[in-house]
Amino acid sequence: MRKRVAILISGGGSNMLALLNDMATEDHPAEPVLVLSNNPDSGGLARAAARGVATAVVDHRNFPKNRANFEAALHTELSRAKPDIICLAGFMRILSPEFVRNWAGKILNIHPSILPLFPGLHTHERALAAGMAVHGCTVHLVDETLDGGPILGQSTMDIDPDDTPETLAARLLKREHMLYPQVLREFAAGLSGTAFPTK
Repeated sequence: MRKRVAILISGGGSNMLALLNDMATEDHPAEPVLVLSNNPDSGGLARAAARGVATAVVDHRNFPKNRANFEAALHTELSRAKPDIICLAGFMRILSPEFVRNWAGKILNIHPSILPLFPGLHTHERALAAGMAVHGCTVHLVDETLDGGPILGQSTMDIDPDDTPETLAARLLKREHMLYPQVLREFAAGLSGTAFPTK
């Protein structure tokens, strides 16, 4: 039986599309059952609906200064979909430890750095400022720490002398679109801890 996957997004959903495209193959061990956004204007919602995937919105702006109620609404929508795996794909809200505990061992995230380097935001600028020779992305299980949790896969690339944060981001996004589907496929098949090639 294929694993049920919910994908959480906030924007256009390019990583979501990479996951959906891979799950559309017949041999995939998982299937998408929900794309959920905290942003009703998220372009990824229409893209998911066009592929026949159920969508839902829990607008965080309807819960001013009340993360507990926002996450309770998220939990309700996810519980209806009964996912085995939750993929964060550009979901721009920090999840509380309590929420993570409710879905422990089921939440994957992709982060644009070689964790544990540069957790949080502005990873491309920080990599350049630190004089890094390489940069990359990481898929990890989400735990109660910021961008923590066991690493399931990483992909790295050389930083060019003339790279800017924008060029790094654009080049790295292509690697994210390859890495995340690979990790999801193996995670859904019961494999984990896979380190993918860097080149």
